[in-house]
Amino acid sequence: MSKYLTVRSKRYSMLFDKKALIVSIVLFLIMAGIMSVSIGIGELYISPLEVLKSLTGTGSGMNDVVIQQFRLPRILIAVIAGASLSLAGAILQGVIRNPLASPDMLGITTGAGFAAVTFITMFSNQSNNLKVSIGYLPFAAVLGAFVMAAVIYILAWKQGISPVRLILIGVGLMSATQALTTLMIILGPIYAASQATIWLTGTVYATNWQDVNSLLPWFIILVPILFLLSRMLNVQELGDEVATSLGHSVHKGRFVLLVLSTALAGSAVAFTGAIGFVGLIGPHIARRLVGSSFGAMLPVSGLIGTILVLLADLAGRTLFSPLEVPAGVFTAAIGAPYFIYLLFKNHG
Repeated sequence: MSKYLTVRSKRYSMLFDKKALIVSIVLFLIMAGIMSVSIGIGELYISPLEVLKSLTGTGSGMNDVVIQQFRLPRILIAVIAGASLSLAGAILQGVIRNPLASPDMLGITTGAGFAAVTFITMFSNQSNNLKVSIGYLPFAAVLGAFVMAAVIYILAWKQGISPVRLILIGVGLMSATQALTTLMIILGPIYAASQATIWLTGTVYATNWQDVNSLLPWFIILVPILFLLSRMLNVQELGDEVATSLGHSVHKGRFVLLVLSTALAGSAVAFTGAIGFVGLIGPHIARRLVGSSFGAMLPVSGLIGTILVLLADLAGRTLFSPLEVPAGVFTAAIGAPYFIYLLFKNHG
C-alpha cells in the first residue's frame, strides 16, 4: 500500500503523505476542541449552546460581548502566534541543521524583546501610560527582530554563512541582548518595569480585533510562501556540498529562509510578547510524529505550536483565577525540561 495519496487535476498532480494528513486532521480537531473549551471557560462560564449562538450571530447580552470582544480575539491571536513561532523554529532547525535551534536560541526573539522594552521604558510616564501610542509597540518589536537577524547574518558571514557560525554568533548576541534588556529595565522608570516584564514573559492578555487584523496578513502571506519553499528546506538539511551538487544556491536559499523565519517570529512576538520554547518544542514533536520531510512536518509543527499556546493561555486564565498568569510561564515550564532532555539526548 502506498504511503502517499495522489490528487490529480488536468494540469497538476500533488502527493500527500497519508500519515501526515491523518495526524494533521487529528491535531486540527484537538485544536478546535481546545478553542471551543477556551471560549466558554473563564471567570464567566458560558455554556456550549450560548457559545454556538454567539459564533453564529444569534447570541445576545453579556455572553455575546464577552465572547466576541474579549475571548475570541485572544484565542485567534494564540492560534496565529503559536503556529508562527513553531514554523519559525522548524525553519531554523532545517537551515542550521541543529535540533536545538529556535527563534529564542538564535536571538531573534530577544532582539524583538529588547526593542519592545526600550520602547516601553523610553516612552512611559509616571501615570503608567505611554507618551507614544501603544500601537507602535508591534512595529518596534518587528524592527528589533529584523535588526538582530541582520546583525547575526553580517557577523556570521565569512565567504558564505555556515550553520555553526550562525548559531554560535546567535547565542552570543542573545546573551548580550538579554543583559541589555535587563539593564534597560533597571535603569528605566520603575513604573515601566512591570509592564516590560509581563511583555517579556509573553501573554495574549488584552488582545483585540485590531491586533488580529494586524497579525493575520503576515500569517496569510508568509505561510503559503513557506510551504512553497519546503523543498528548499529539505535540500538545506542535506548539507552544503550535497545541496550545491543538486544545483541549489545554498547561501541565497539560506538568506531567504532566515528572512522568512524572522518575519514569522517577529510578527508573532510583536503581538504576544516573547512566548518562549514554542519554536523549539513544536518542530521536535512534529518530527517524531511524521518524520523529517518538511512537506509533512510543517503543517503538523504549526498545529502543535497552536495547541501549546492555546493550552498555556487556558491554564493561565483558569488555574489561578481570578489572577491571570502569562502564557509564557507555562510554555517555559514545559520547554525548559524539554530543552535539558534534548541537550542530554543529542550531546550526552
